[in-house]
Amino acid sequence: MAIWALLMGSAVGLALGGPLGALAGAALGAAVDRAIAVRAANPERRQVAFTIAAIALAAKMAQADGHASEREAQAFERLFEVPPDEQDNMRRFYRLARQSVDGYEAYARQAASLLGAASPVLEDLLEALMMIATVDGVHPAELDYLARVAELMGFTSAQWEAIRARHIPLEPDNPWMVLGLPPGAPEADIRAAYRRLVREHHPDRHMAQGTPPEFIKVAEARMATINAAYAALTKGVGVAS
Repeated sequence: MAIWALLMGSAVGLALGGPLGALAGAALGAAVDRAIAVRAANPERRQVAFTIAAIALAAKMAQADGHASEREAQAFERLFEVPPDEQDNMRRFYRLARQSVDGYEAYARQAASLLGAASPVLEDLLEALMMIATVDGVHPAELDYLARVAELMGFTSAQWEAIRARHIPLEPDNPWMVLGLPPGAPEADIRAAYRRLVREHHPDRHMAQGTPPEFIKVAEARMATINAAYAALTKGVGVAS
């Protein structure tokens, strides 16, 4: 079942409880369908948690700089492949999340609890937020917001900087940071870091942990950046892949 049909059509999001479940309840206006909730325990329940958290945190981020950009909302729809017949439902979630009394901290903490602190699926979520933020230029307040979300999700400062470097070049050391290496690391370390990242970020691994297949563009964009960083560091030095 496609994630949007699962989420919008069954009210299964209400079974999550907490602020994410409350948001689903407000958007769907329905009671929990317990039979469907049981069937959607795993992995579908995790996919629903990911989707609601992504909508909620993207909506809150849109307010971080005091201006809710329509381009950011449109970027969400393109990045997450929202079908035309589900766009109104997604936008209802988005609007309600912006207006909800729950702060983004509550959404980030529950996402970490449901999906595992610093897990690959949370990295997908954080990376998606970064991709949305950069669509119309990143405001310093948005970067502060994302850094705090990363912290609440259990990522170290070094992990956050590596994610950030995939989208905002930090000048000459950017390829090294993308691969998580100190500048000037030996060729063997470059090769090992690249292979580790390829294994860690294989889309099948992330989807097994709860990233919905509708969000595959996030993984594709990340691997393109990792490949580019590897190519930049190995150009002309003969490091085998």
